[in-house]
Amino acid sequence: MALKAVFFDVGETLVDETRLWAAVAAQQGITVLTLFGVLGGLIERRQHHRKAHDLLAPDRPLADLPDIEASDFYPDAVSCLRECKAAGWVVGLAGNQPSSAEKALQRLDLGVDVVAASETWGVEKPSPEFFARMADAAGCAPAEMAYVGDRVDNDVVPARAAGMVAVFVVRGPWGWLQKDWPQAAAASLTVPDLVGLSDKLQRLPG
Repeated sequence: MALKAVFFDVGETLVDETRLWAAVAAQQGITVLTLFGVLGGLIERRQHHRKAHDLLAPDRPLADLPDIEASDFYPDAVSCLRECKAAGWVVGLAGNQPSSAEKALQRLDLGVDVVAASETWGVEKPSPEFFARMADAAGCAPAEMAYVGDRVDNDVVPARAAGMVAVFVVRGPWGWLQKDWPQAAAASLTVPDLVGLSDKLQRLPG
């Protein structure tokens, strides 16, 4: 079945979150090295990243990530979105993000059709309901969609289970640590970055 829509995760798929996490570390009184090291350990333990707050700063209020800015996007991200739009697909951004991130992305006017955050929808990945909501937002069947993400557990496996084309981008801490998981084989396509992604999707067998 031909693709009609391509949706993207946000953090570490389109957006380099280094600045955002460094700001959280500063707010929590934690060194960046410590926070990043603990995040890596939590990924290996298959635990939620919010556990880092419980371990490192349980007595402090949970810090919010700063707003995403245009400078936070990976160099290949915006051009990839434009190429996917030029291919004639519905293009969306949907990830486990606060509603404030959704509003920040909308303000950036990226030329996409859908911008959605898990907090707004009231459901998070890897829940099947999240992927059903994406299909509804795209106005097509799951089999007519691709979902692009950097995580095997939250992106690849549930997207494939929903019947979507699952694209695994191997970058960011989750991508590098999860690339050798057996479940990574569930990806329909594995790429090191977003360069030429629209062409690669068009070459996938139907």
